[in-house]
Amino acid sequence: MIDENTRHTEKMKKIKAARDRMMETKTEEKGLIVVHTGPGKGKSSSGFGMIMRCIAHEMPCAVVQFIKGNWMTGERQFLTERFADECKFIVSGEGFTWETQDRERDIAAAKAGWEQAKEVILDPNIQFVLLDEINIALRNDYLGIDEVVEFLQTQKPFMTHVVLTGRNAKEELIEAADMVTEMGNVKHPFRDGIKAQKGVEF
Repeated sequence: MIDENTRHTEKMKKIKAARDRMMETKTEEKGLIVVHTGPGKGKSSSGFGMIMRCIAHEMPCAVVQFIKGNWMTGERQFLTERFADECKFIVSGEGFTWETQDRERDIAAAKAGWEQAKEVILDPNIQFVLLDEINIALRNDYLGIDEVVEFLQTQKPFMTHVVLTGRNAKEELIEAADMVTEMGNVKHPFRDGIKAQKGVEF
């Protein structure tokens, strides 16, 4: 009688063989357009996790932060104080739109951020760019979706990775992206009257 461990070993051998065959067909490399969207927590957190990977791999990277403005998040403090040489950090927004309450200022800040974003994406020394919360600026039409998609498709250097975060990503961006992840919201403590917690949400 075959025991459970032997069955497991045989099953894993088959899985490994299938995976090895699949991996043999994956030989190309390219700079990816990645979108993190959806109503759930973790879009920016995932993007900043990728920034940490880049630093570990000695890949020069940059963050352009839209919308959040002067809010000092843990990620911003960590990167600007400890890894300023490895990661360029640009803040373009003046704060959440419900805080500024000035559409023209929000548009101007978003456009200024986009100009800086294009500069770092085109910089041959930078290999990975995180456009944090740019989807909010696009959703509110502070930036033109066609302009952003056209730039990413035609001017982004071939091996540069660009990650765009924020809920409600526009369909044009989803269509242009190589990888799209939608974060779902199953449960959130905010519904129970608990405010954003340091270390968890900022």
